[in-house]
Amino acid sequence: MSKIDEIQNDIKATPGLGKSMAKWSALGAVVAIPVPVIGPIFGALAGAGYAYYKGKKKV
Repeated sequence: MSKIDEIQNDIKATPGLGKSMAKWSALGAVVAIPVPVIGPIFGALAGAGYAYYKGKKKV
């Protein structure tokens, strides 16, 4: 099982985690728009990663 499969299973098994990741990735993208080096894509990844970490920490 790869790490991506493990993350997908965690998202499916944890209620609300996917929704939280979507919200945080949108916020990360918006915040990172004015930062030319990072950009919205990396901001979205950072936001989703934060939500995943936060969601897994609760479990």
